[in-house]
Amino acid sequence: MKTREFWLLFAPSLLVMGALLVLPLVRTVQWSFEQVRYGSPGSFVGLDNFVYALTDPRFHRAVAFTVIVTVITTVILLVFGYIIATGVNRITTSRPLVLGILLVSYVLPNLVGAVAFSWLFDDSFGGVVNRFIGLMGGTQVLWFTDQVPNAILVIANTVWSMLPFAMLIILAGLQGVPNELKEAAKIDGASAFQTHISVIIPTIRGVLGFVTLITIMDVLRMFDNLIPLSPQAQSIGNESIMLYVYSVAFADGAQNLGLGSAINVLTIVLILIMLIPFIRGIFKEAKAER
Repeated sequence: MKTREFWLLFAPSLLVMGALLVLPLVRTVQWSFEQVRYGSPGSFVGLDNFVYALTDPRFHRAVAFTVIVTVITTVILLVFGYIIATGVNRITTSRPLVLGILLVSYVLPNLVGAVAFSWLFDDSFGGVVNRFIGLMGGTQVLWFTDQVPNAILVIANTVWSMLPFAMLIILAGLQGVPNELKEAAKIDGASAFQTHISVIIPTIRGVLGFVTLITIMDVLRMFDNLIPLSPQAQSIGNESIMLYVYSVAFADGAQNLGLGSAINVLTIVLILIMLIPFIRGIFKEAKAER
């Protein structure tokens, strides 16, 4: 491809990416050093916004909750995504039907899916889960007002909504594993479990790393599903970072765009820190393939 043709084809995408990603990011970094309210120019305050955020116990709780949910969700998605993908990979004729059913939760908008998911735990809408717990002899669980049960509810919903994506990507990786490798392991006397651990999983390590990357980025930015699932998030300590940003910058007339922007910058740094091991692994694998 000639240089002129390349830029002719690439320029529209570059303009869109610059307008939707680069310019907002530059403005966010600029506002993070300013005291900004709607309708008035910002005033430079240096690192005050960062100092306030880093010393705010509410921000500490939001970071802790978000990181814990991210780590637990990522582990569950990798394990169950792999198990389900392995089962689906063995299906032949009914695979499209099974995939269609499994993908329902993923195609639903987060807010719609979270509202529907919350009805399973809300006694006002039947509370199927609490009814089942009662039938088993347990006591009623306060899913929306107790910290630990509510965190379990949030994790369960996140896994429910993102598991189809993880399963589908891992399934694509499993279908790319050469049959020769599995047959060689079988000839060597490896059990099915040993074949998965020593042959298949190392072969699709890049795919698992990709799923981990996407999961971490998505869960760290969780926001809308907490509105129906955790209506008392701030008071019980289950507030995510993005929900904290919304509360600071937009809700209740706070309009503190400077502090909200500083928290966003810190969130980007946190995402990069959590992704560094996986990004390095992907680059190492790419170099090895060369």
